[in-house]
Amino acid sequence: MFKTIKNAWKTPDVRKKILYTLLLIAIFRLGCFIVVPGVDSIAISEQMKSATGSLAGLIDTISGGAFSKLSVLAMSVTPYITASIVIQLLAMVIPSLEKLVKEGGEMGKAKINRYTKILALVLSFIEALGLYIMYSTSYIGVFINPGFLTGFIVVLSLMTGTAVLMWLGEEMTNKGIGNGVSMIIFIGIISGLPSGLVTLWNLIVTEAGISTVGIVTSIIILIGAVLLVAGVVFVQEAERKIPVQYAKKVVGRKMYGGQNTHLPMKLAMAGVMPVIFASSFMTFPAMLIQIFAADKIGGTGFLAGLYNFSIATSSSAVGWGYSLANAIVYFVLIVGFTFFYTFATFNPTDVATNLKQNGGFIPGIRTGKHTIEYLNSVLIKLTWFGSIFLSLIAILPMLLRFTNLNLSFGGTSILIVVGVALETVQQLESQLVMRHYKGFLQK
Repeated sequence: MFKTIKNAWKTPDVRKKILYTLLLIAIFRLGCFIVVPGVDSIAISEQMKSATGSLAGLIDTISGGAFSKLSVLAMSVTPYITASIVIQLLAMVIPSLEKLVKEGGEMGKAKINRYTKILALVLSFIEALGLYIMYSTSYIGVFINPGFLTGFIVVLSLMTGTAVLMWLGEEMTNKGIGNGVSMIIFIGIISGLPSGLVTLWNLIVTEAGISTVGIVTSIIILIGAVLLVAGVVFVQEAERKIPVQYAKKVVGRKMYGGQNTHLPMKLAMAGVMPVIFASSFMTFPAMLIQIFAADKIGGTGFLAGLYNFSIATSSSAVGWGYSLANAIVYFVLIVGFTFFYTFATFNPTDVATNLKQNGGFIPGIRTGKHTIEYLNSVLIKLTWFGSIFLSLIAILPMLLRFTNLNLSFGGTSILIVVGVALETVQQLESQLVMRHYKGFLQK
């Protein structure tokens, strides 16, 4: 990886892309510290200290600390991600959208992108309005002059911040390195790394001196983090290669085909999307209760219990019963969403049909129905392993919250960080290879 980065820095055109990406990242980080007009920054800082490890703390991790400051970028790119997911799901059930995605080409991609941006702005308006209502009711004294004008300015500022982040993401994708939206989430998450290191340091160096227990605990945490990252890299990169042969064809005086290749099937084909789906589904009730029934929080009754159950995904402020119930439902949702997303993106029937039309076949497997059944069987086995792995990665770090450790990184965060890092390095390598061949051909 370091050799790839070194070679990329020596290449002038790739170096320009890297510097441009770093400039956009700097703009993003600067925007995280610009507070929305009409907000008392001292009051919001005091109020959010109690939100660490709660639902607000989870959102703050993704936004790179912008949420806790109520900056103009507080909503990060979550409205755009939600809009992308909704458009993808609609494309599976609406024939016109499905045709636009599969057969539209560049024009179809541009239309889908436009629809996604419009939906993202609509969702950002709804989310910004909800945030204003939530802060107005739950955190008294945050707004200097609460009222219609203040609400209008806050909602407009948050919507503008989301629009700016969508533009930054698009610029990174088109003129920089990596996927822009993923890069913004990546930077937002790793911005919490220094606070995590400070937490480990405080475990070792206490007011009474150097703690032996703190040293052992820190070493165990670091070893666990390394093993976790290694496991994520292994699963992200692992694939099942199914051998495929193509029959020979004689066209005129020439013979075509007869080659041997393979069909790659990723172990974690759905990536981190099932975890994001499940996390959004689990925390959605808490968001609604915070906005529309904040007075029920901390009390008794169905809504109070539902809120405690919902925030158990990201908070240790509830009992073990809520956490255990949340973990079980979270596990089932991740497995279910993994199967749904995998079979939505990889259709064994379409793959088998394409193989048959192009004269390809899997050795030892008959074409047609038998090939479909074989691919289905392999896909189900891979998906079971991948879904259980994703579920364990997402759930096991939840136990650390009961050890009084305030670490920024959770299982979902590590999945996102590792996935984006691998994708960026692969894109750097591909750009270096393209430039190498270009120079070779010019000679």
